[in-house]
Amino acid sequence: MTERAASWAQHGERGNRLLLRLMAWIAVVCGRRVARLVLHPITWYFLAFAPTARRHSARYLARALGRRATFGDRYRHIHSFAATVLDRVYLARGRLRDFDLRLEGAPLMDALVAQGRGALLIGAHIGSFEALHAVGASRPGLRVAMAMYPDNARLIHETLQAIAPGFHLDIIAIGRPSSTLAVRDWLDAGGLVGMLGDRVLGHEGARSSLVEMPFLGHPARFSDGPFRLALLLKRRLVFMVGLYRGGACYQVRFEPLADFSAPPADARARDNLLRDAMQAYVQRLESLCRGAPTNWFNFYDFWNEDAG
Repeated sequence: MTERAASWAQHGERGNRLLLRLMAWIAVVCGRRVARLVLHPITWYFLAFAPTARRHSARYLARALGRRATFGDRYRHIHSFAATVLDRVYLARGRLRDFDLRLEGAPLMDALVAQGRGALLIGAHIGSFEALHAVGASRPGLRVAMAMYPDNARLIHETLQAIAPGFHLDIIAIGRPSSTLAVRDWLDAGGLVGMLGDRVLGHEGARSSLVEMPFLGHPARFSDGPFRLALLLKRRLVFMVGLYRGGACYQVRFEPLADFSAPPADARARDNLLRDAMQAYVQRLESLCRGAPTNWFNFYDFWNEDAG
């Protein structure tokens, strides 16, 4: 999953941008109550005219649910994705009063801010990042930057700025010689750096490798890059997620995942620590996919089954 994954990421982000701009126009003109009614024809459109996404949705849902996905399952999956895309508009514009944002793990985040050493946050393409960002921005002293590849960072930043000129997202471009130093400097200033760990783009970097792990009953490949970065910089690693619970409700969680602040001197022990952290991440992700299956938005060949 090298060139294919990178190509999908590029086209996927462009498609996401087009959908977001369409939803932004509808949201601004019609308001959220009316705009949510438009989600149904948009869902029908994707089910009718996006066969690739439809196929991968059904394949994923069968594994998350432990049975064959029904039409209703697939409809709810696409509808949840469209709903979170719509809500991006309001969250980016600071309309927090329109939502029921439930935060779990506030003491952990407050402790990280008080310590002043920063931490790495790792999430996935599950739920809403904008809900996470909105909650984080409302916490005093909480400064979060997202570490992204430059192309994706540019597309996301342009899109969010287009729909909300006052929106600001700190971004650290990764995949460059200075990226690690930029992350370290942000952490040393007491900030937090967020990453997403459930997508392989085929250019993982010299310090990263792909690790195959069981996920929803089938082997899948994950990059160990975020975990090696936390180990290299000797920081704590926190799992983050903003689950969409329907309507206007989002459940934002921050949970401790691993502590690399004092890694062992022995190389084998460090490798074991890194492997344990990756397993904990994949297991946490798998648990969320089973508990909230319509929240995972990787509509592509995640298990690399179409390569043949």
